[in-house]
Amino acid sequence: MKIIVDAMGGDNAPAAAVQGALEANRLHGVEILLVGRVEEVLRCVDQAGLKELPAGVEIRNATEVVEISDDPAMAFKTKKDSSLTMGLNLLRSGEGDAFVSAGSTGALLAGATLLVKRIRGIRRAAMGPSFPVMGGKVILCDCGANAECTPEYLLQFAYLASFYAQKVSGVEKPRVGLLNIGAEEEKGDTLRHETYALLQQAKEEGRLNFVGNVEANDVMMGAVDVAVADGYSGNIMLKTIEGTAKFLMKTLKGMFLSSAKTKVAAALLKGDIQNLKKLMDPSEVGGTPFLGISRPVIKAHGASDARAICNAIVRAKEYAQSGFISDIEANVSAMTVGSGAVKNRNEA
Repeated sequence: MKIIVDAMGGDNAPAAAVQGALEANRLHGVEILLVGRVEEVLRCVDQAGLKELPAGVEIRNATEVVEISDDPAMAFKTKKDSSLTMGLNLLRSGEGDAFVSAGSTGALLAGATLLVKRIRGIRRAAMGPSFPVMGGKVILCDCGANAECTPEYLLQFAYLASFYAQKVSGVEKPRVGLLNIGAEEEKGDTLRHETYALLQQAKEEGRLNFVGNVEANDVMMGAVDVAVADGYSGNIMLKTIEGTAKFLMKTLKGMFLSSAKTKVAAALLKGDIQNLKKLMDPSEVGGTPFLGISRPVIKAHGASDARAICNAIVRAKEYAQSGFISDIEANVSAMTVGSGAVKNRNEA
């Protein structure tokens, strides 16, 4: 299993990308193909205390870097020798099994869509991050790749995330909920109404375990395994969760350091506090897959450190080995709009 890593992508590149890749190779035996400026990559290898590349790690030179300020839709075209563009081309040509980058989300999505291509029949690729909730984890799809959506997009997001939950997360029959402002069927706008009808039809056909509308607070309480959303509302929910987690951890830290009594309590609860911190740390997840792309592409957070990159590589390996993409290709014909479902609801 060989994972291609964008050595120049992210706020902490190339150090974090290179160190994370070396850790993934050392701890998990993953073969690594680092793509980036050779001199800078080798300098990071030397800083890691290594005089030469370990077995299973190689470098491919790429002289350009896609910056956050670059036009996302054009960056992979105008910078054809960038680490991001070259990495995607290497993935397309079969020189690696998956690609990991902490670079520009927009440029990575555009490049993955136009170079690696979507699975035939999939209308839009979507981001499907997994994060902890009460009693387990939930996959939120989409969380920002598609701000404007049609009911068909959301139907396909439901299928993509449901298959992902089965194949990668090991959930036998994922509960799929439509993120909405209320649990009742009539809640929400036209997009939610029409999507509800499509998801209900898929349920009646035995294709999805659709459990209805779900509010954001119920998502966090573990009501569903998959939360389906347009990228606009999904991204707001994700950022709110991230901000709440940071607020909670900072508040707890301040509380435990406020007096001698609370410092003693903190010492007694140190292990539990560390477990909570680990649970809420996005670096533990590492990266988010672009569901619907024909080869595994993983987006790591732009601020990823070496640990996050290592975990993203492990996630990429699991994704590539899961058989998820083959399952989608085999079932894509069922993931299309049944126009009757929308018509019947509108006429009701």
